[in-house]
Amino acid sequence: MSAGVLIGVIAVQGNVSEHVGAIERAAAATGHDVNVVEIRESGVVPDCDALALPGGESTTISRLLRLEGIDDEIRAHADAGKPILATCAGLIVASRDARDDRVDTLDLIDVSVDRNAFGRQVDSFEAGLDVSGLDDPFHAVFIRAPVVDEVGAGVETLATWEDHPVAVRDGPVVATAFHPELTDDYRIHRLALFDRLDDDAGGNTDTEAETDA
Repeated sequence: MSAGVLIGVIAVQGNVSEHVGAIERAAAATGHDVNVVEIRESGVVPDCDALALPGGESTTISRLLRLEGIDDEIRAHADAGKPILATCAGLIVASRDARDDRVDTLDLIDVSVDRNAFGRQVDSFEAGLDVSGLDDPFHAVFIRAPVVDEVGAGVETLATWEDHPVAVRDGPVVATAFHPELTDDYRIHRLALFDRLDDDAGGNTDTEAETDA
């Protein structure tokens, strides 16, 4: 069990409170003592043990991160091997290439994405996904979701939908095209954040825990 863990939720836009709730549920279920902080300005990320990068509007998120000086802090966090969970537009911002010059990507994950590709076909949908590291399917909520259309050699695909990767891992960073924070199932947050923290600490590496969904 980890004590005194500080997890930051990048709060410039998106489902901030939902991510905070999911992190707190995952912490309670896994016995971690955590504090969750909402980050809207520079100077906080360096103190964090893990981060969540919510969805929203990717061009706006990337612009605000740059203006506030948070972008380089997130890059340094990833370079230090600290875990990050990026969801939906967070995946776009974290990618190597968003195929859109308006998005200043963080280049945390060696993937390229097509913004709102699912959204051009169906604005939102839900699906049960088989996710690597989870024993049972995860009920995923997609809202104008991006499509990962190119995956680098070092990237692990954790889940697919219609032959497209929708959850990927590149080192300490896990990113999803869907919104895990919009369900009561905390397992994606546990997998991306707490399992990585436990691995780094040499603690409990069990990858499956009972969910309260």
